[in-house]
Amino acid sequence: MKFNYFFFLVLGVAQVTLAQNKYESESRIALDEFPIKSYSLIQDYLKDAKRVRFYQESDSTKKSYEAKFKKGRLHYSVEFDKEGVLEDVEFKIKERDIPNDTWSAIQFYLNENHGKHRVKKMQQQYPVQKGQSIEKTLHNAFQNLILPEVNYELVFSAKESDGFQEYEALFNSEGQLIKIRKSFSPSYDHVLY
Repeated sequence: MKFNYFFFLVLGVAQVTLAQNKYESESRIALDEFPIKSYSLIQDYLKDAKRVRFYQESDSTKKSYEAKFKKGRLHYSVEFDKEGVLEDVEFKIKERDIPNDTWSAIQFYLNENHGKHRVKKMQQQYPVQKGQSIEKTLHNAFQNLILPEVNYELVFSAKESDGFQEYEALFNSEGQLIKIRKSFSPSYDHVLY
């Protein structure tokens, strides 16, 4: 009986460890392959947009669709699940765009847990909130409002004992870590499989 408990414990730990890694692949698709329901939600926001592209994304946990474009001076990414339901809206930002207290908390986390690190990309994220309409989420994101439900997504490299490792971390509006996972670029597919 002890063996069964031990077996399930090891299996559970292995599953949690694997779930924390992100193996992502993204492929460009034509507009007619993008969910119509999703396109109709963002169609008005694409009127003045440049470099509009559509993608199908697969990672180790899910399949999704993404529309990427430049509007004004911001690079947007609007992500939908496989059924075409809005998940979040993100746009690229720089350190100066994050409130000082929030950036200090993020820096503290990075310095304490990943001594030598380099931030490669930062995005401000507007996730869909329970009880909030999708239209309101889109409006807030395209107005670039700093709200309590805003998250910050960072992609960074950190020095590990065996070289550099890339991570994707999500922080809340106060700079507290929500989740982190190792990120592996698609160029490593030949090594992993």
